[in-house]
Amino acid sequence: MPSYDFNAFDHQMMSRALQLAPRGLYTTHPNPRVGCVIVQNGAIVGEGWHQLAGQGHAEVLALEQAGERAKGATAYVTLEPCAHYGRTPPCANALIKAGIARVVGAMSDPNPRVSGGGYGLLRAAGIKTDNGLLKQQAEALNPGFIKRMRGGLPWVRVKSGISQDARTAMACGESQWITSSPARADVQRLRARSEAVITGVDTVLSDDPALTVRPASWPADDAPWGWPDGFTPIQPLRVILDSQLRTPTSARLLREPGQNVFAHIGSNPEREEALRACGATCISFPGRDGRVDLVPVLQWLAAQEVNEVLIEAGASVAGSFIEAGLVDEWVVYQAPCLLGSEARPALILEGLSGMKDKRTLDLVDSRQIGLDHRFTYRLRSLPTLAKSL
Repeated sequence: MPSYDFNAFDHQMMSRALQLAPRGLYTTHPNPRVGCVIVQNGAIVGEGWHQLAGQGHAEVLALEQAGERAKGATAYVTLEPCAHYGRTPPCANALIKAGIARVVGAMSDPNPRVSGGGYGLLRAAGIKTDNGLLKQQAEALNPGFIKRMRGGLPWVRVKSGISQDARTAMACGESQWITSSPARADVQRLRARSEAVITGVDTVLSDDPALTVRPASWPADDAPWGWPDGFTPIQPLRVILDSQLRTPTSARLLREPGQNVFAHIGSNPEREEALRACGATCISFPGRDGRVDLVPVLQWLAAQEVNEVLIEAGASVAGSFIEAGLVDEWVVYQAPCLLGSEARPALILEGLSGMKDKRTLDLVDSRQIGLDHRFTYRLRSLPTLAKSL
């Protein structure tokens, strides 16, 4: 049986591994972000983090740096070393081959089909394994990967830019710009860590958004460690909820880099062909009341290995995801301005007729971004409903 007696040095080394892992925040998906530190005689001899999907994992890169010094050393890793062949060989085998004597893990693999398999291989090879050090911090690195593995759905964030009176646009639809440029650059970071962005057809028709990750929007100090060689930001999959395929072929997002998926209902061969001619994919989903069911869309995204989804849409779409109990986080950028009572609300929520129906939010982060404030809320769980849109 593994031991779980962690000392101050163990905490220090795992903390270092947890500092390394976020360096892959925008580059590893659909794989998890992982950091690894190898220690010999109280000194770090190798460290690494997973940089790009399909390339060496954190343990492999740390072992390469450690070389012969890995023999008899301790490896600190933020996620259980993999025990299966994917795009790369199992990291557990690499640790065994290098002669590692002890492996300290922060958490087990969340995939129930393989969880514990890596530790099992290590113990069978005579390597001492300890698991659970700084587990909560490790889980915070990969909320989408964990949720997808455990529950078959991606992690869902709703992003809203609002005024002090909680409005997102003037009554005529004008909304550029409520928030400051630093806040908009911060939204780029949310997009870049997301494998998919969901919007509604009404947003496409009114705002003609690009919904892209734009390298020029990234200040140099956003990634002080530098991007991996040859890396360009991964464009999120753009999913447009468009039940009747009303998006025109002149829409800006059809000309931008990245893939577009139109979620619709029924069959509309003429419109489907027009959008496919622009390089888009059209997928018919189950409908309800003439609109696309949201749960099947998220299930489909999870099947495409999408870990994190960002909802950038109007009040109706955003509210529908919240009503259905499908939202994990609500990220609000609040600007120091007033738009007035005739302006458009941030969310349209139905069925809240009394105080007993109110939705409770947990504030998990608050910080100033330029002139604006960013608030990150967690939504307390509700039973998932088959809400449609």
